[in-house]
Amino acid sequence: MKSIFSTRPNPLSRRDFLSLAPMGLAGLGALTTLAKEVVKPKLFSGPSHPSQFPGKAQQVIVIFCSGALSQVDTFDYKPELIRMHGKPLPGAERLVSFQGPNGALTRPYWDFKPRGQCGKMISDLLPNIAELADDLCFIHSLTNKSNTHGPAENVMNTGFVIEGFPSMGSWVNFALGSLNENLPAFVAIEDPRGMPQSGPNNWANGFLPAAVQGVPFSSTKPIRFLNRPESISSDTDAAVLKTFREIESAYQSDYPGDDDLRARLESYQMAARMQLSVPEVSDISREPENILKLYGADSANGTKAAFARNCILARRLVEQGVRFVQLFNGAYASGGALNWDGHSQLESQYNVHGEILDQPVAGLLKDLKQRGMLESTLVVFATEFGRMPMLQAGTYGRDHNPHGFTAWLAGAGVRGGTSYGATDDFGFKAAEKISTIHDFHATILWLLGLDHTKLTYYHNGIERRLTDVHGKVIYEMLG
Repeated sequence: MKSIFSTRPNPLSRRDFLSLAPMGLAGLGALTTLAKEVVKPKLFSGPSHPSQFPGKAQQVIVIFCSGALSQVDTFDYKPELIRMHGKPLPGAERLVSFQGPNGALTRPYWDFKPRGQCGKMISDLLPNIAELADDLCFIHSLTNKSNTHGPAENVMNTGFVIEGFPSMGSWVNFALGSLNENLPAFVAIEDPRGMPQSGPNNWANGFLPAAVQGVPFSSTKPIRFLNRPESISSDTDAAVLKTFREIESAYQSDYPGDDDLRARLESYQMAARMQLSVPEVSDISREPENILKLYGADSANGTKAAFARNCILARRLVEQGVRFVQLFNGAYASGGALNWDGHSQLESQYNVHGEILDQPVAGLLKDLKQRGMLESTLVVFATEFGRMPMLQAGTYGRDHNPHGFTAWLAGAGVRGGTSYGATDDFGFKAAEKISTIHDFHATILWLLGLDHTKLTYYHNGIERRLTDVHGKVIYEMLG
C-alpha cells in the first residue's frame, strides 16, 4: 500500500507527528475520549438518535444540591413537627443515625408560607424559588439506598451505589445524541466552590462509549487544554488533523466496518470545533444587564455571582442545543461550610447557601419561561438525601436521612403546582407513595421519550440500564 505520508505536502516525520499529535488538538484533553475504546452503541447509532416515542422534553438541566438539602427546612411543611418542637420523636426516642445519637424534634429554622395560586407551603429560606411554586412539581417521598454522601450521590446520578456505572446524562446522550454538532451533548457545570463529593463519577460514561461522558467546565473553570498551545502553529494543527483523516481512510480500507478509529477521529474533529464554539457560548459578557440582574450575577456576593453566571451558562448551553446540563450547587465535604451538609450549624450555614442558590435558580426558571424554552426543557432539582427532623445530640444541625426527602421537576411535560407522595407527620420517613430514585429516573427518561426498560447496554453478560431491574414511571407527575 502506498504510504499516506508520501502524498502530503510538507510531510511530517513520524517522530514529529507522534510528538505533536497529543498537543495538536488541545480539545482532546477536554473530551478525554482516549480514556477508553469507543464502540458502536448497541441500540442507537448516528450523531442524533430518535427517541423511542414522542417526548415533551428535548433537553434537561439538573440542579444538584450537593451535601443533602434539608427537606423539613425548605419544601416539606410539617405542622406536627412545629407543634412537637423540643420533644422526642415518638417511637424513636433513642434513635442513632449516621453520626450518632439524635436529640429532640426541632421545628424548621425558617417560617413556611403558602405560595402561588396552588398555595404550596415553602419556607422563607428560598423566597425566589417559592414564588414559582405554580411551575414546580414536588416529590416528597423519595428514598435512597445509602446514607453516605458519595455513594448516595452515585445513586442519584448513576442509579447505583458503587462507582463505575454510567451517569444519567451519559445514558441520555447515548440514547438521543446531540442537537448541536459543535458542542458536546452533555456538560457538567461544577460549583464555583469546588467539585461535588463523587467528583467526575457524577458525569462519567461508565461502560458506555467514552464519547457520551460529560464535559466539565463552568463560568469560572474553562475547559482544560482547549486552546491550541502557542508553540503549535495553526498550519501544524491542521496538518495533524489531515494526517489522522488519511490514517483513518487507510485503516478503513484494510478493516471495513471497524468504527473505532473513525470514532476517535470524530472526537478530534469535535475538539477542533469546540475551540471556536465553547469560548463563544461561555462568554457571559454578551448578556444584557437586565439578565445579569435577574440571575443575581451582579451581586456583591462573589460566590452567588459566580453561581448565577453558571446558571446563565446552563441556559446558554441549552439554547445552543446541548442536550443535558448538570449544574452543581455545593462542593466537596467541608462540615457544611461549602455545601448543604448541615451537621453542626445548620441555620447559619444555610443562610449562606440559600442566598447563593435562590435567586440564580429562580432567575434560570424565569428566563427559560420568558424565552419559551421551558416548554421543551425539563428542569430537575435534586439532592442525595434529606436530613433528620431532630437535631444531632449536642449540635445545632441535622444528621443524614435517606428515608424520605424532596426533589422537584419543572418544565416540559410536568404538572406544575402539584405534589406527589408524602413523608410522615414529622418529615422522618416516606409514608405515602414511597418512591425510589429508580422511579425518579424512569420518569425523567419518560419525559424525554425513552422507556427505561428498553434503554439498555450489554456489558459483562448483562443487559444494563440506568434503573437496574427496578423503577416505574410516576405518571401522576406528568402533565
